[in-house]
Amino acid sequence: MSSIKTDIRPLVGVTADTTMDGLHRVHQAGEKYLASVVHGANAIPVIIPSLPVALNSQDILEQLDGLLVTGGYSNIEPWRYGGATASADASTESTHEDAQRDNTTLQLIPDAITLGIPLLGICRGLQELNVAFGGTLHQKLHETGQFQEHRENKKAPLDVQYGPAHPVIIESGGILAAIAGTGEQMVNTVHMQGIDRLGKGLKVEARAPDGLIEAISVQNSKNFALAVQWHPEYRVSDNLLSMTIYQAFAEACRTRHFHRLNRHH
Repeated sequence: MSSIKTDIRPLVGVTADTTMDGLHRVHQAGEKYLASVVHGANAIPVIIPSLPVALNSQDILEQLDGLLVTGGYSNIEPWRYGGATASADASTESTHEDAQRDNTTLQLIPDAITLGIPLLGICRGLQELNVAFGGTLHQKLHETGQFQEHRENKKAPLDVQYGPAHPVIIESGGILAAIAGTGEQMVNTVHMQGIDRLGKGLKVEARAPDGLIEAISVQNSKNFALAVQWHPEYRVSDNLLSMTIYQAFAEACRTRHFHRLNRHH
C-alpha cells in the first residue's frame, strides 16, 4: 500500500508587504488573505518575506503548491514599467511604494509561471503580473477622464468598502468563463491604479463597463494562472464568484501537491 498521506493540505505561498514599525522594518500579509487560503482553498498559507535581497524564488516555489499574490497599500515603482515618477508634492497615496516587495514579486511571478505553480493574483497582484510581462499601468485612474470611480470610500465601513460596486463582463474562451460562465458578475472595487497596456502573453478575462481590464490570465500557462483587480478574498465564503475562483485555484494546488509528493516517493 502507498504510504502517501492524502489528507495533507497544500501549501500556498502568500506574498508580504513591508512597512516600518517604529525604526524596524516588518513583513506582513493581511489576515483576510491568509484566511481566504484556509477557508477558500482549504490550504495552509505560508508568508513569503520580501527581504532587501530577495530569496531565490525557485528554491521557495519548489516547496510550494500555489502562490497567492496579494493586494497591498503600496504601488509598484513606476520606473519598473516606464511610468512617470511622482512629483515631490504629489499625494502620499500615490507615492507610497514598496521596493522590497517589487523585487520579490516580480521575480516570483515569472518563475512560478515557468515552473507551473498555480497562481492567483489580487489587485496589486494583477498589476504585478501585468508589469512582470512587460505591461504598463495607469497610475491614477480617476485623473484620466476615461474611467468611473474605482476607489473606495475609506471612511465607510469595511462591508461597504468591499461591497458590490460594479459589474464585470467575463469574456468567453478564458479561465474565468470556464469556471464562472460568461456574462456579468458584480464585484467590489478598491483600487486607484489599473492596467494601461496589457503585458505580452497575457489574456483579458474580464472588463468593467468603462473598459478597464478587471481580470487577466497567462496564455499557454502550464497551470492555473489568473489575476483579478477586485478583492475576492474578502469574506470569500459569502460570495459564489469568489468561492468559484478560490476552488479552481485550490484544485490546481491539490494537483500540484500530489505531483510534488509523488516525486519524493
